[in-house]
Amino acid sequence: MTTLKSLPLPLFLLVLQVRLSTLLEDNKIPPSLCTGHPGIPGSPGVHGTPGLPGRDGRDGRDSAPGEKGEKGDLGASGETGEQGLTGDKGDSGERGQKGEAGQCAVAPKSAFSAKISEGRNMPLTAGGVVLFDKILLNHQDDYNAETGRFTCKVPGVYYFAVHATVYRTSLQFDLVKNGHTVASYFQFFGNWPKPASLSGGSLVHLVPGDQVWIQMSLGEYNGFYSSTKTDSTFSGFLVYSDWKNSAVFA
Repeated sequence: MTTLKSLPLPLFLLVLQVRLSTLLEDNKIPPSLCTGHPGIPGSPGVHGTPGLPGRDGRDGRDSAPGEKGEKGDLGASGETGEQGLTGDKGDSGERGQKGEAGQCAVAPKSAFSAKISEGRNMPLTAGGVVLFDKILLNHQDDYNAETGRFTCKVPGVYYFAVHATVYRTSLQFDLVKNGHTVASYFQFFGNWPKPASLSGGSLVHLVPGDQVWIQMSLGEYNGFYSSTKTDSTFSGFLVYSDWKNSAVFA
């Protein structure tokens, strides 16, 4: 077999060219023949399509609890809710204790009137109490016919009046409160054939326990007289009360 080295140069080049073309077509060029300088970098390739989602990873291990956070700010007040339905009626409570009795709403009253009995002898000494022994009116029993004294039960202002028939001698007497003279009255008698008269009265403020009476001023002036046709009277009544709650005492 003829070798390439024994061929003439033109023929050798031709044969070499043919063989290289064959090797290029078959991509069988020896590495020793293809060694050269590195080529220019190629252009970036086209982006590929997204890959399929990966599988879920395994659950991580539990970590230690974190520190407690700071308290948050107070939230805004919510809107007022609608009124709820009325609840069921509760059980009746225990009965309370009975209260104290109230004062009766009746106007306070006090009044009396008494006269001297016919033929009764009058005291002859100064300071003696005149006894108007015949009761005409005394519903509240404030006047005592045995002592001739009025005793106050309702505080307030009273009016006391005396009407005396004067006969045989002159008359002088006092309206007395608790031993002190409130007013004095006098009537002269001049041996006239008919009796004379003497009247007087006064307003007096009293408190419970105060007493009012008529007493002689002078022993020789004791001309009180009473008969079937003429009388000597002592009367008194409450004008208005001092009770704080007004008219609430019977």
